[in-house]
Amino acid sequence: MPEALPPPEFIGETRLERRLDRWVDRAVTPRGAAIVIATATIAITFAAGLVMRLIDHENYPSLGSALWWAVQTTSTVGYGDHVPTTAAGRLLAALVMFFGIGFLAVITAAITSTFVARNADRAEMNDAEAATAEQIHELDRRLDQLDRRLERIESAVTGPKTGR
Repeated sequence: MPEALPPPEFIGETRLERRLDRWVDRAVTPRGAAIVIATATIAITFAAGLVMRLIDHENYPSLGSALWWAVQTTSTVGYGDHVPTTAAGRLLAALVMFFGIGFLAVITAAITSTFVARNADRAEMNDAEAATAEQIHELDRRLDQLDRRLERIESAVTGPKTGR
C-alpha cells in the first residue's frame, strides 16, 4: 500500500519543522511568545547540563556545576570558571553555543515576524473597515435622498394634505 502524502502545506517540511510551526503558532500574544522562548531556553539549558554531566563528569562532578556551565553557555556569557576539557565536552559546548545563538534567535525572529504580519493584517482590515463604513455612509445619504423624492412624489400625486 503506498504511503499517504502529507497535506500540501507540509510537503517539503520535516517533522521538526512542523512541530516548530505548531509551537510558534502557540505564541499568539507577547506573553505566549515569552513563554515559548523561555521554555526553549530552559529546555536547552537543562538538556545541555544533563548531557555535560554525563559526558564530562570529571570537570563537572555535580549536576549543579554542569547546569551552571549550561546557563553561562546558553546565555553566551561564558565566565570561563567551568570549561570542558574533553573532546566530547567541547563538542557539546559548541553545539550549545550554536543553539544559544542560532536556535533561540530563530524562534524569537519567527515569533516577531508573526506579530508583524498580524499587525499588517489588522491595518489592512482597518482600511477595509474604513472603506465599508464610507460605503454605508454613502448608501444612507442616497436612501435619505430617495425618501425625500418619494415624499415629494406622494404629495404631488395625492395633493396637498388638508386637515379634515
